[in-house]
Amino acid sequence: MSASVSASDDVWKGVWQGIRTGAARVDAATPAGRDRAVDALRALAILGVVLGHWLVTALVADGDGVGLRTASPLQHLPGLAPISWIFQTLAVFFLVGGHVATRSYRSARERGTSYGQWLRSRLSRLFKPVAAVLTLWTVASVLLLLSGTDTATIHTLLKLALSPLWFLLVFAALTAATPLLLRLNPLWPLAVVLHVDLLRFGFGAPAWLGWANVAAGWLVPYTLGAAWTRGELERRRSGWILLTGGAVATAALVAWAGYPASMVGVPGAEISNLNPPTLAAVTFGLAQCGLALLLREPLRRAMRRPLAWAAVALVNLSAMTIFLWHQTALMATTAALLPTGHLPGLHTLPDHLGWVAARLLWLPVLTLALAVCWAAFRSYEQGGRSGRRRGRSRVVRAHRPSDRAAATGVRRA
Repeated sequence: MSASVSASDDVWKGVWQGIRTGAARVDAATPAGRDRAVDALRALAILGVVLGHWLVTALVADGDGVGLRTASPLQHLPGLAPISWIFQTLAVFFLVGGHVATRSYRSARERGTSYGQWLRSRLSRLFKPVAAVLTLWTVASVLLLLSGTDTATIHTLLKLALSPLWFLLVFAALTAATPLLLRLNPLWPLAVVLHVDLLRFGFGAPAWLGWANVAAGWLVPYTLGAAWTRGELERRRSGWILLTGGAVATAALVAWAGYPASMVGVPGAEISNLNPPTLAAVTFGLAQCGLALLLREPLRRAMRRPLAWAAVALVNLSAMTIFLWHQTALMATTAALLPTGHLPGLHTLPDHLGWVAARLLWLPVLTLALAVCWAAFRSYEQGGRSGRRRGRSRVVRAHRPSDRAAATGVRRA
């Protein structure tokens, strides 16, 4: 028995030593001038999106145990709204995306690269992994229809699987407009959001007017990213102004202007802060951007640790895959275990804290399902065999993760 335990310990020691050695190689090969905080912020934003969706999205089994419908613990437990404050990280995605896109465009101009070449390069990295998602869910939808699955369930699954794609369209549009946004003051799109909300909620303007905020709302953090590139946000005071100003404004809007406390959509709610973005969502995003700017130096220090930096580099290389497939991992787990009964935290109504505790216990299983999706579909992000070889070399060089993930924006959910 002791010999078996000793052999097992030796195996784990060997694995751990191999991980440490690989991480040290990534760290040593990273260019000295690289701002690792950018990659760290992106990785944190990605994890925030994934965990946020997994914690506030429930697929509830119907009474017959066949159909599925969406629900949210925020719908039944409004006191959990602060969860959305932690995991709604879209503003950080756009902040980092704007910073890296404007920096990339400036570099392209210095190299003599045309706008068309620059844009094609960025959008190809953005949209190539989408083809796999669309293909799989097209086939799955046909098979579900042929198997007699009710259309309401199919609609529920498709909406969850494809909802992240809206971000790609918005981010692609802002990326294409980058040359026009290099010096745009974020106060201008913020003013648009303010006036749109004033017309909608104060003067009874049509609800469709709010969709103007889809562009204007996300322009605010995107142009803040451009200001970061210009060096206008380097002082810590900038971060504190954004954090405190955004937090105070958001609190005031929620307390006295009737905006929802949740920063994500809640089924059945009259107003959503996210669909389309409201002034409260934008001011909340300003606070998030301020916090992100304040975290840059601590993150730079943390990223000096080889293991931490290697993990961040790996997440950035797989940013699109993680983002596009995390909802599919949730649905696959839920559907695969549906025949076993209505499992707490997976198929049951999220109307009590016990559901939240049970969902936390399911997170490792959902992570495993996402890992399977990653193994199956990461080649679409990295471009087949040659792309996988390039991806491995990029991890070793730790040179490309920022550019790739910035092109994806991934920051989207």
